[in-house]
Amino acid sequence: MTKFDREILLVEDNPDDEELTLRALRTNHLVNSIQVVRDGQAALDYLFCQGEFTQRNPKDLPQLVLLDLKLPKVDGLDVLKRMREVALTKLIPVVVLTSSREEQDVVKGYSLGCNSYVCKPVDFHKFTEAVRQLSLYWLVLNEAPPK
Repeated sequence: MTKFDREILLVEDNPDDEELTLRALRTNHLVNSIQVVRDGQAALDYLFCQGEFTQRNPKDLPQLVLLDLKLPKVDGLDVLKRMREVALTKLIPVVVLTSSREEQDVVKGYSLGCNSYVCKPVDFHKFTEAVRQLSLYWLVLNEAPPK
């Protein structure tokens, strides 16, 4: 698998934040496939090939999950907890990408096994730089767990 074959799962319910993240990824010339889901249940369905994603190959897992916390249906922390409980998804790198700066969210995120916790900067240029660094590290430099 090349660095360009690595899929990203973006879990984001806010259309403005979704567009901002996608724009930041494009600005950084990231050519990876990006799957977007807009709530926690859809994220779990995607990862575990349930609901509308039953036809998806369970072996085709994302190489990185960008996870918002404040999500409808299933909270982002609950998505993270479920991912870490199942062998299939336990090793997928998860970057919490959220506007929440609440200490309990940071502590809980790391306690549940997130690999990184990033607060979304309001400024587009700072956000673009943060996304560039994330994508460089997690998709290029980091050695992904074997499938």
